[in-house]
Amino acid sequence: MLVFFKERLAFLSVPKTGTTAYHSALAARADLAISDPPLLKHAPVYRYNRFIRPMYLNVCDAEMELMAVMREPVSWLGSWYRYRSRPFMKDKPNSTHEVSFDEFVLAYMKGKRPGFAEVGSQLKFLERQPNGTGVTHLFRYEDQARLTAFLETRLGIELTLERENVSPPMDLALSPEVRERFQRKFADEFALYDSIPTG
Repeated sequence: MLVFFKERLAFLSVPKTGTTAYHSALAARADLAISDPPLLKHAPVYRYNRFIRPMYLNVCDAEMELMAVMREPVSWLGSWYRYRSRPFMKDKPNSTHEVSFDEFVLAYMKGKRPGFAEVGSQLKFLERQPNGTGVTHLFRYEDQARLTAFLETRLGIELTLERENVSPPMDLALSPEVRERFQRKFADEFALYDSIPTG
């Protein structure tokens, strides 16, 4: 998570949306940069609302706008699948080495998910809170140009990004039947992604 006080902007770090590169590029420019532990680095809206927002509101009488990145839902699960298939994950409980991508997505759709498929939810991460706290500026992971342009304009900087925390490339072909079931079960997630402006 990055907070830019003067600009009244907090950049929430949704896992598996490429935000590590932005964190590295902007941490020195931010007034607050949380890189550890992961529970705070990747604090969702509800955790920001409970812990970080009151700090600025009560002490500085300042309200931040929230920004975040969302990835196309199948691609997001694919990134988690690849991340958990890295060599050092072999033989670990959360490894996906012996699991096909179809099996991974089917496991994610279960009410009680096995450990390897317990990766959270972008929709839950971004959920607006009862007091109105929510993401003001939402960007598609697949539209880096719009995200970068926004940050450069808002912060008055020129961004140079390096690729970081990249999982190994894999051919992730989801069967049409599993894709259809996933899209039906997580229709709200796809609807939120489809509502994000492009260009």
